[in-house]
Amino acid sequence: MKKEFKKAGFVVKPHAPSVDKIIREITGYLEGRGIECVFEQAAARLVGKEDGLPREKIPESVDLVVVLGGDGTLLSIAHLAAVAGVPVMGVNLGRLGFLTEVPVSEARDSLEAFISGDPKVVSFRWLLEARTSKSSYYCLNDAVVSKGVLARMIEFIVAVHGKELSTLKADGMIISTPTGSTAYSMSAGGPIINPGVEGIVITPICPHTLTFRPMIVPSSSNISLKLITGGEEVYLTLDGQRGETLIRNDVVEVGRAAVDLQLITSPFRNFYDLVKEKLNWAG
Repeated sequence: MKKEFKKAGFVVKPHAPSVDKIIREITGYLEGRGIECVFEQAAARLVGKEDGLPREKIPESVDLVVVLGGDGTLLSIAHLAAVAGVPVMGVNLGRLGFLTEVPVSEARDSLEAFISGDPKVVSFRWLLEARTSKSSYYCLNDAVVSKGVLARMIEFIVAVHGKELSTLKADGMIISTPTGSTAYSMSAGGPIINPGVEGIVITPICPHTLTFRPMIVPSSSNISLKLITGGEEVYLTLDGQRGETLIRNDVVEVGRAAVDLQLITSPFRNFYDLVKEKLNWAG
């Protein structure tokens, strides 16, 4: 966490209900504390300013990023904030999210706790690094290898630390962090994992071999997926936001990244409260 706290940057989902009112309320509070507010271009337009920055420039320009929107909006900036070492607070403007867990009604209290130095509101979330022959990516939730809409089932070799686990036919494979376990992985039948657990989740998407089940390996593991299918549309997607096309014999290697995200959470709920509320579990 940065010792000096002088600038807060705003990233928004521009068409979210009442986002213009909410951004003015939060910036008013921060400016009242002597904190300068910096805006991405979409956020700048909402407050009548013309000097907004491109979204990708926000983390390197501030000491805190405030995201107003949903989990997708936060994921678009999370990897950049992690690299910059800048904390992120997600304020949810729709349904309560697993990442944007702070409701509008708790935004001020959460910011106050963070500014006052309360360590309990900062949750350190580690990222994955996915590498191909073309590039390297950081992701907070997951790295997904999957087929295109019209493609047939794809086939790939799954290995951990060079030890082959299976040659698998499936619609794809999800490699996720504990943070990402409540996203695509959960929808595909993967387990819910507390973010403090040091494990990586390997979850197949509709596997042809029904005995290949989701599994958890140590966070120190190096996981590789080698595509052996040819002539089909296959993609590597990071956090549902970025990625590239894969061809036959391409290898994707996934492991724990060297950076963490500092996620500011609500002082009024913990992970289990969030799961219970988000999944509508009876209590």
